[in-house]
Amino acid sequence: MLKKLQSKWGVSALQLLLIIATFAVGGSLCGYAGRKILALTPLDKGLLWVILYVIIVTILWPVAVILVSIPLGQFKFFKNYLHKMFTKISGSSKKQQPQ
Repeated sequence: MLKKLQSKWGVSALQLLLIIATFAVGGSLCGYAGRKILALTPLDKGLLWVILYVIIVTILWPVAVILVSIPLGQFKFFKNYLHKMFTKISGSSKKQQPQ
């Protein structure tokens, strides 16, 4: 499985390790920050808390992985990764439609 990712992304074994570490640390940081932000509100851990947590984590995740990618030297990979992800989500494409 790791070889498949390494081949798909065109990275070395060390880069793959750093990319996986970035995903792990960025995701954990984002979850921790989301809980801390919600601790500032008077909400109990109910349905509204969970909905807000998911929204906050969704917003914080790209920021967290970009911040973590800088010291790990993987900024270029994650900048491209997030750009591709946002392009797919938004449905926009750089290709011009024929007229």
